[in-house]
Amino acid sequence: MKRLWFAVLTLLTLAACGDTETKSSQYIFGTVVEITVRGVPKAEAEAAFAELAEGFRRMHADWHAWKPGGELMRVNAACGTGEPVRVSAFTLPLIADAKRYRTLSDGLFDAAIGRIVGAWGFHADEPEKGRAPPFEAIRALAAQHPSMDDVSIDGDTVTCANPAVSLDFGGFAKGAAVDWALATLRARGIADAVVSAGGNVGTSGRHGDRPWRIGIRDPKTWGVIAAVAAEGGESVYTSGNYERFREHEGVRYAHIIDPRTGWPVEHILSTTVIARDGSLADAASTALTVAGVEDWPRVAARMGVDQVLMLDDAGNLYASPKMAARLAFPEGPKPRVIVRDIP
Repeated sequence: MKRLWFAVLTLLTLAACGDTETKSSQYIFGTVVEITVRGVPKAEAEAAFAELAEGFRRMHADWHAWKPGGELMRVNAACGTGEPVRVSAFTLPLIADAKRYRTLSDGLFDAAIGRIVGAWGFHADEPEKGRAPPFEAIRALAAQHPSMDDVSIDGDTVTCANPAVSLDFGGFAKGAAVDWALATLRARGIADAVVSAGGNVGTSGRHGDRPWRIGIRDPKTWGVIAAVAAEGGESVYTSGNYERFREHEGVRYAHIIDPRTGWPVEHILSTTVIARDGSLADAASTALTVAGVEDWPRVAARMGVDQVLMLDDAGNLYASPKMAARLAFPEGPKPRVIVRDIP
């Protein structure tokens, strides 16, 4: 199963509808990207989709942490030796963002742990199941404390001070890609659009006379646990910790890694963040999952996000006040939502 992650865009049509709504499906970073535009002729929409496809192809090649030949692979090779490496203007902003998100999250989101992610097997499209993970190798890597603080940027040159550093943009690159896609559509004069990359949904404009409606996946039933009406420019991002995993001797090791320990996060199934910066929302949803039930309000405040919904493995829902106020639930018994203030 491909990584079709944890949000549902509930009101997309399945085909083009005259010149009112046109849809395209593309593939990047192991995820199907759904793009819907409204109010433009089909030919104009298809020209925009072609431009997006070309940009996505370059992202997939250069921002991929383990596909040979890309720029990030070249950067990671230099990190392993400590040699300075020049980085293009296409990739350098993501390295700068990765450093910023590490600082904002108090180290709970750290894109420097690519070797640890790879050791767990989560660089593969299909993580291994059955065989024991290489626990000792993982502990040894974690003991070297790879961090974006070990990465310095001087102009267009990047240097890594720790050979254990290996950059992996998987925790926020889809957010950056969705942000870029929406900006590209707006530059073409396409005001009303939605781009969905698995659990990452970015919006622009409106769905006709109403906002875009975004459903948040219920991992227990694969239905929708709640929905929100997203005003144009808002992004709804969910990090889910229940579908992508490896299993050994009855233990599931989920793919979201705590950078402090090198070990998978337990007890949190998903975290959703709404913000206007999709890349930040993407990183924050992961960082808050690592922070867990007790610490997420503090980390949300540090990262500047105030709309959060968290689901733990006991079925408890936790929400910030602003998120709780806008949740719409399906018919039937309403779940209890524990509201936690963000300091």
